[in-house]
Amino acid sequence: MSVIRTICVYCGSGPGAHPAFIAAARDLGRILAENRVRLVYGGGSLGLMGALATAVLDHGGEVTGVIPEFLTAREKKLTRAQELIVTRNMHERKQIMFERADAFVALPGGIGTLEETIEQMTWAQLGRHKKPIVLANIEAFWDPLCALLDHMKELAFIRPGLPVEPIVVGRVEDILPRVRAAVARLGEAEIVEAAPTIQRM
Repeated sequence: MSVIRTICVYCGSGPGAHPAFIAAARDLGRILAENRVRLVYGGGSLGLMGALATAVLDHGGEVTGVIPEFLTAREKKLTRAQELIVTRNMHERKQIMFERADAFVALPGGIGTLEETIEQMTWAQLGRHKKPIVLANIEAFWDPLCALLDHMKELAFIRPGLPVEPIVVGRVEDILPRVRAAVARLGEAEIVEAAPTIQRM
């Protein structure tokens, strides 16, 4: 799978306090569209999520939004998306986003963004997939998480043989080249050894 067709992006439903966050989301949306990489994201029209998806669409790209029914009003689902999947719950949402993605990118965001990103790191650590995971470290947003991961390694809670190695980039322009390089080192069969199945509730 040397060609990346779809990237799942986790990001905030708010804009954050720094204008660089919204700018990064818009730039990433444009880059995905220009490279014909489909966006899979949380389906909302607010904050970084909305800026990202709108930029993809405005530049002629394709978007799949995946949003649980209880968030359709709160996060104002993006009806412009070519594909909008409304799920019964968060578990179903995350499963669909995983299945549709060739790689994952975490822009700045809140607890939900952190939880989704950490879950992908956990699955990768446990050998459930080898899809690239990128931390878009805009304005050093992810520095505290990177420091925590280093701390866990130092204290042997992240042990040899169970690495957690997200790709960390400071600019969105570097995301696709780094993802492509990571995928090129793996055969297609290695990317998903055994896709996780989430218990639906």
